[in-house]
Amino acid sequence: MSLDKATVARIATLARIEVPEDQLEPLARELSGILGWIEQLGEVDTSAVEPMRSVMDIRQDWRPDTVDAGDCQADILRNAPKAHDGFFVVPKVVE
Repeated sequence: MSLDKATVARIATLARIEVPEDQLEPLARELSGILGWIEQLGEVDTSAVEPMRSVMDIRQDWRPDTVDAGDCQADILRNAPKAHDGFFVVPKVVE
């Protein structure tokens, strides 16, 4: 994929990055090269590669999903400046 100066200027505008006019052409070449490398990755046959969650072989030990130290709503609400019916009362922020 090849990017032109207008596309790079549009991307810079969307990213809210100020890119001087004289740097648009070199940046377009550099970004086009990066996109070319990404396109090359699509040509790699990964059908025999098993999907993975991590690059390291880490075993996740699961803990039992049990309730412990619950029923502390009153203790938590004691820290609130204002509470009503078991909830924190906060100032309205949406009109």
